[in-house]
Amino acid sequence: MLHEDELHDAVLLVLANKQDLPKAMSVGEIVKELGLTEYPNRVWHVQPSIATTGEGLHEGLSWLDTALKQKQ
Repeated sequence: MLHEDELHDAVLLVLANKQDLPKAMSVGEIVKELGLTEYPNRVWHVQPSIATTGEGLHEGLSWLDTALKQKQ
């Protein structure tokens, strides 16, 4: 999706869910697997989260809100 011309200005929030599980990928592993460092001119963020408790969701959405306001 990040290669699409229509999305060249899009910001990306990845909610890394299930961080409470022992085999959950770290943020660094997720960044590497998704190849996000290949997009230095893109605005992206990986937020660790646990959906069942809500942990990290507020922080991720707050980051998204700030990132979108800065794009305006």
